[in-house]
Amino acid sequence: MSGYGLFSKYYDKLNEDIDYKGRAGYLRGLFSRFESEPTLLLDLACGTGGFTFEFLKQGIDVIAVDPSEEMLGIAREKAVTEEMNPLFLCQSGAELDLYGTVDSAVCCLDSINHITDREELEETFKKVSLFLEPGKLFIFDVNTVYKHENILADNTFVRESDDMFFVWQNSYDEEEKITDIYLDFFLKKGDNYIRESEDFSERAYSDEELTALLEKAGFRVEAIFGDMSEEAPSADSERNIFVARKVN
Repeated sequence: MSGYGLFSKYYDKLNEDIDYKGRAGYLRGLFSRFESEPTLLLDLACGTGGFTFEFLKQGIDVIAVDPSEEMLGIAREKAVTEEMNPLFLCQSGAELDLYGTVDSAVCCLDSINHITDREELEETFKKVSLFLEPGKLFIFDVNTVYKHENILADNTFVRESDDMFFVWQNSYDEEEKITDIYLDFFLKKGDNYIRESEDFSERAYSDEELTALLEKAGFRVEAIFGDMSEEAPSADSERNIFVARKVN
């Protein structure tokens, strides 16, 4: 995962349409469906804390982990405003080192795709398994191969607000299943715009690849759902939800 230093400044603006409360409620429902109620939850790649605070509001203690100190800085500022006190740790998934075990884990908003090295992803799954209690659940979402090939692809997206103009350009490597993402932010200052840029990559993993890596890490995949659903994903699903249980 990248540090996303510049991206952290714009992250909440770009994700202002995300229903964090609704998605956190959906994830909580999955924990209940599979009889694994969370009391101490790992929020892996927590970003600026959108899900962290929603789970805290549900009475769940949270360890919020992210490799970006800039993202965590914003999350810590929110914690003061929200008068909440999660434990924040600046770590990548592959470097995860908790003080003890947790009884639940999530990784949201395609953060798994940002781990583009398969060995690093395997190590991340192993570290989550190491610190997750036996029989408990790790739930995460991923952008699908279909989305990378047909939606992100080599396309360009533009968004404009009163104070910012934003351009998102993609370059997709079909063989490697990697999308290189280039972001340009044009921030309005008086009659002029200041340009800032960031780039990072996502890898598309098939359900079969992810299942194999999870099993190597000591998980059993209980279900794969379409986004915000409890039904099997369709062929054109853009985001899939994995429910994995630690078995050893």
